[in-house]
Amino acid sequence: MAEVELIATSTMGLEAVVARELEDLGYKAEVVETGRVLFRGDYRAICRANLWLRAAGRVLLRLGEFEATDFGQLFDRTYALPWEAWIPSDGAFPVNGRSRKSQLSSVPACQKIVKKAVANKLLAAHRVTHLDETGPTFTLEVTLLKDRATLTLDTSGSGLHRRGYRRLVGEAPLRETLAASLVLLSYWNPERPLVDPFCGSGTIPIEAALIGRNMAPGLNRRFAAESWQAIPVRLWQEVREEARDLIRPNLAERIIGTDIEEGALKLARYHAEQAHVAADVHLQRRPFAELRSTREYGCLITNPPYAQRMGREREVQALYASMPEVFRRLKTWSFYVLTAGADFEKLLGQPADRRRKLYNSRIECTYYQFFGPKPPAIDGACVSRGTQTDQGPVADSEPAIAGAEAAEPQQPDAGESPVPRKETGKRPVVRGRQAFGGLSEKAFEQAKLFRSRLTKRARHLRRWPTRQGITCYRLYDRDIPEIPLIVDRYEDCLHIAEYERPHDRTRAEHADWLDLMKRTAADTLGLELRNTFLKHRRRQRGESQYERFGEQHRTCLVSEGGLRFEVNLSDYLDTGLFLDHRITRGMVREAAAGKRFLNLFGYTGSFTVYAAAGGAKSTTTVDLSNTYLEWAQRNMTVNQLAGHEHRFVRDDAMSFLRAHPRLPSYDLALVDPPTFSNSKMTEGFFDIQRDHVELLNRLVDLMTPDGLVFFSSNFRRFKLAEEHLRGATIREISRQTVPPDFRNARIHRTWKISRVA
Repeated sequence: MAEVELIATSTMGLEAVVARELEDLGYKAEVVETGRVLFRGDYRAICRANLWLRAAGRVLLRLGEFEATDFGQLFDRTYALPWEAWIPSDGAFPVNGRSRKSQLSSVPACQKIVKKAVANKLLAAHRVTHLDETGPTFTLEVTLLKDRATLTLDTSGSGLHRRGYRRLVGEAPLRETLAASLVLLSYWNPERPLVDPFCGSGTIPIEAALIGRNMAPGLNRRFAAESWQAIPVRLWQEVREEARDLIRPNLAERIIGTDIEEGALKLARYHAEQAHVAADVHLQRRPFAELRSTREYGCLITNPPYAQRMGREREVQALYASMPEVFRRLKTWSFYVLTAGADFEKLLGQPADRRRKLYNSRIECTYYQFFGPKPPAIDGACVSRGTQTDQGPVADSEPAIAGAEAAEPQQPDAGESPVPRKETGKRPVVRGRQAFGGLSEKAFEQAKLFRSRLTKRARHLRRWPTRQGITCYRLYDRDIPEIPLIVDRYEDCLHIAEYERPHDRTRAEHADWLDLMKRTAADTLGLELRNTFLKHRRRQRGESQYERFGEQHRTCLVSEGGLRFEVNLSDYLDTGLFLDHRITRGMVREAAAGKRFLNLFGYTGSFTVYAAAGGAKSTTTVDLSNTYLEWAQRNMTVNQLAGHEHRFVRDDAMSFLRAHPRLPSYDLALVDPPTFSNSKMTEGFFDIQRDHVELLNRLVDLMTPDGLVFFSSNFRRFKLAEEHLRGATIREISRQTVPPDFRNARIHRTWKISRVA
């Protein structure tokens, strides 16, 4: 059987993948230019390449290649090729063309010349006077690159990405050839778990299942060359029969695909059935944030949303930024992510081990690869542990992980860029580097220091609950500079806040570090981990003072000064009870008997509760938030202090003061404003340094003669403009109001302001 020259096309960046596939089929392959891989074989090679290539776009039969700098050369050398050996007298032969960096730059003219030369050759060779082109199609292409013409016939017909199973198209589909390439470029094999958490219409899981079962991707479709007389029908039959014989049984390790769109999952299930791999793919509705697996040494391969194609930019960036938190749970896994996001590594907080430029349709993307530990070898085979259920990967037991040595090998293919990664120390959790997260020896040394300091502080404060009745207090306030945490105890719960400080950990490593500190604190103090809450305190940048963190609604009642207060430890950075104002609240209670009390910026009403408990004649609590006003009312109710004499006013503090009649109305007031506050309900914003003079002057005007105002601020750079305050005497009492459990004596500043009669 005669040998022919063939070209397998591919998108840019996948040439090496296609070449490797051809070599696996037994053909020597050579990348001759971007997107083109040359190989040679007999007619059977045409059948096998079309049937088996997963990453290629088409298989072209190369009939000739020659220099062509004018139309005469192009015509003569095209005419000289053996077109009659392939195209019969009734064959249809449309001509496509491309030209780049060539003197013959007019593609339509080149197409016309080639069409005429082939037609003349066929008329002469077949000894006919007319070519009706009603028979099989032989799509011809003339490609000119640097004055060199290549003439080919398309043996595939429709692109090889059309496997035949995707008959319905969802939103932003991933081409099958690209999906298969992502799998082929990974270290996945059928013995390892595989998850796609953004599976969409299921292309990656389905292509992986086809690879895992060794199912030829073209087995269920037809090709243009099947109707060519030159290629015997029996060859196609034999190649197809061979492909059927090579199909492996159903995968022992089902491939997992998850998505939040039920419509996309319905498409994915339909496509899996059409591809005959429904039993090998488990598809379920699950948010990315809930991704977990107790299986080991798996691969996550995915094409998440990117703003250029679908989804808003801010949402996509938030999604990418959340990935380290999720990926770090899969300690022995490797991760492969295709995205067009140029700042992907920055958002993740670490560089990839390897990256490769690829194209998803016309969108330039990068395939980021993060390698986890290599699976242990047992009897010459890499294995993963655990069992599989319909609900996803589940482990049998917790085996030792002593076999995991180095990370996955990292020899790059052509077109890949290896990226060196900083070593951050040994990770005792697994032998070999985790792709995301992990703990260094330094982290465990810091945990030891943290434990020692907490033990000392707990011993020092151990008698407070019994002797002073204080059950909520500060245990740790950035005592060790390299552990910038604040730890507050709320009876049987811990509230930990982290302050941003420079460090050399990746985002995922830092998350693991915080978890270690959280576990250390709970264990040291003998408290349950589920009652330990950790928050990230970031520098305010013009946002609301009381940032919301979650929706867990973990509330409890705690005691202070013989009173009860509701605190929320899970959903807000500030829990609802500022511990640094413990002494100030006591001062308000002592001064409240028979007084009319005003609480501006009332928050959760703790000062109002103290004033009412101290015998205040009436109280008015002002806040713009319904959430906090309702919270304040619950605090009053739980202390049996609710009544008509206690008002709760939803208003902006400045608006309240401006609208209030300028008549003495209050004997006692507390104002503890935020440093900065804005709201959609107000036209402007509040800035304490800019607005405190107007605030205090208007407030003093509302006070009775000898009326008393407690004013406090936690803004470090705040300067009280005493010279601009009228009709009042001012005395700073900051030292008397900071509790002894606070190491930071400047946690707040407080003044007593008395109206001059």
